[in-house]
Amino acid sequence: MIRFLMSTAVAMTFSVSVGAPQALAQSVSGAYLAGRQAASQNDFKNASTYFVKSLARDSANPELMEGAVSSLLALGKIKQAVPIAKAIEQLELRSQTASMVLIADLVMREDFDGVIARTGDNGGIGPLVDTLVSAWAKLGQGKAAAAFEEFDVVAEQPGMSGFATYHKAMAFAVVGDFEGANNLFSSSNADGASATRRGAMARAEVLSQLDRNADAVQSLRLAFGDATDPELDALLEALEAGTMVPFTHATSASDGIAEVFYSLAGALRGEADADYTLLYARLAYLLRPDHIDALLLSAELLEDLGQFDLAIDAYKKVPRTDTASHAAELGRAAALRSSGKADAAIEVLVQLARRFPDMAIVHSTLGDALRNQDEFEDAVASYDRALELVPKGSRGRWFIHYARAIAHERLDNWEQAEADFRAALELNPEHSQVLNYLGYSMVEKQINLAEALDMIERAVAARPDSGFIVDSLGWVLYRLGRYGEAVAHMERAVELMAVDPVVNDHLGDVYWAVGRKREAEFQWSRALSFVDSTEVDGEADPDRMRRKLEVGLDAVLLEEDAEPLKVATDD
Repeated sequence: MIRFLMSTAVAMTFSVSVGAPQALAQSVSGAYLAGRQAASQNDFKNASTYFVKSLARDSANPELMEGAVSSLLALGKIKQAVPIAKAIEQLELRSQTASMVLIADLVMREDFDGVIARTGDNGGIGPLVDTLVSAWAKLGQGKAAAAFEEFDVVAEQPGMSGFATYHKAMAFAVVGDFEGANNLFSSSNADGASATRRGAMARAEVLSQLDRNADAVQSLRLAFGDATDPELDALLEALEAGTMVPFTHATSASDGIAEVFYSLAGALRGEADADYTLLYARLAYLLRPDHIDALLLSAELLEDLGQFDLAIDAYKKVPRTDTASHAAELGRAAALRSSGKADAAIEVLVQLARRFPDMAIVHSTLGDALRNQDEFEDAVASYDRALELVPKGSRGRWFIHYARAIAHERLDNWEQAEADFRAALELNPEHSQVLNYLGYSMVEKQINLAEALDMIERAVAARPDSGFIVDSLGWVLYRLGRYGEAVAHMERAVELMAVDPVVNDHLGDVYWAVGRKREAEFQWSRALSFVDSTEVDGEADPDRMRRKLEVGLDAVLLEEDAEPLKVATDD
């Protein structure tokens, strides 16, 4: 391995947070392995710590340097990443992540000459990014004509016209040519450039600068309809009041480069790994600390990666005064719930409901959080408020009806639950979850069994690989006394959900009903082994399983004063 002498600054960076030399010598291999393990789990905080520790002893190790730079950038710690990225460059190693860090560092210092010198074949990030960054950097140099020509180069690449047109329109707006910007947003080459949320809002700001507020309002209404939020409402209110809205989506070349990283992160999301996409979102926010969309995207990606504490920290950075603060608080509540802090999540949502008493999504989300904690009465109250706020006939009401129906069903308010289930089906007639839940509930209550069977068969047709739904079909057939038909469906359900106690218990009952008693006992034993002892209100009943193992299903039904097993007949 090639070695090199570190500069004093780099050496100081590597030595941060490490112990005495003897202790480090004993732990360096452990730190390296711990860093790799942490990185594989997207634990960026520990990964960066361990990689930096290891670099203090093995300063020219490319894998360690790459791991340290990537994890530091994923944390948004670009200042700590820069010296290591420069060390990678000194070794003449190719690293896309190091290039991202070094280019961002130059942009933050507004060294556009340096940015241009580093793009392309001279240590850039990639062809598309380099060309867009270079174009914005030329605008930063005051060379607008050259910048626009470079955007046109991107537009000539297959599938890139919309991307290039969006950035060229933004650049026109930055130099004050709003007419040119609007022409680009309106052109056939835009290819959806103004169809994104930011694109639509940017075009509205451009139209306002052209004293065309009415057209700006119309463009937003066409793009979003009634699906507005506080940020859009604030923009619409200003436009409708006749205020000339400033162009805020990019005010400088640095903002434009931040937008490159953000728009690429948006394009990569769902197409590339979340940890890779996160690097672009982090750079966008680092280059432009008021880019709240980039901050929210970073938080969402951290959630996707299971880094809930980091996501919570990111959401908390959104100022309370920002028009997107409601979205940040909704995200923070979701991250808190995912991290097992349900009570904290509910408190966040309660406070949010007080701040935004007329926002349906806040109340419905609070209802979901309460329902998941079995606080069904409070959940119903939240869903009631959400339904008051959502226009009647709106298709979006179906889920609120469905969720409230579940809460009512758990409260034994069957009349209200059934009404909500049926209201949900009126709005979304073939939704498999609603069909299954209503059908299964009717089976358990021994009512409307023929209708229940029809609903569950439709649900299975829509979701044939859902263990829960296939179990429901087997169970309704069992309840109808069609035991032989139930067997195949219940066996399929167990294939799909091998360790679910309820499904295995159901299969045991079906086996018993067709005379396969040893297999039934085996299945009940399996079901019993899968019961979660901490779940006291679950559908799985371990005591009933044990009793069936002791005396059999027929005796248990007799003890419960329930209908005995009876094979269905044509009559």
